[in-house]
Amino acid sequence: MKTAEQPAGGPILVFAGGLCGAAGVALSAAAAHLGGAFVATAASFLLMHAPVFLAVGLLGGNRVLRIGSFVLLAGLLLFCGDLLARDFVGSRLFPMSAPIGGTLLIGGWLVMAASALVRKPV
Repeated sequence: MKTAEQPAGGPILVFAGGLCGAAGVALSAAAAHLGGAFVATAASFLLMHAPVFLAVGLLGGNRVLRIGSFVLLAGLLLFCGDLLARDFVGSRLFPMSAPIGGTLLIGGWLVMAASALVRKPV
């Protein structure tokens, strides 16, 4: 009996979704108890993107959709990483990391939208 193959990148995206969800919940608690101007924003972004990674990782989709997911993940790491570095370390991740991350997030969502226009092989 042949088992269903997991989509390329699926386990990585499921792992990323789980980590984003856990980090988002932990950072939400930190924001509520410790404050920090950017912690709550990072927590919100992590929590809103976690289900996307889980869905694409588990359900697959076409290659363009998976690429868009990885672009989102890169943007999320840069954007949230910079916000958290500002609150916890007192400095930026590197110059322009938040704007680059935000641009990647926008681009990732656009790539995911474009994936709907890709014809599936018959």
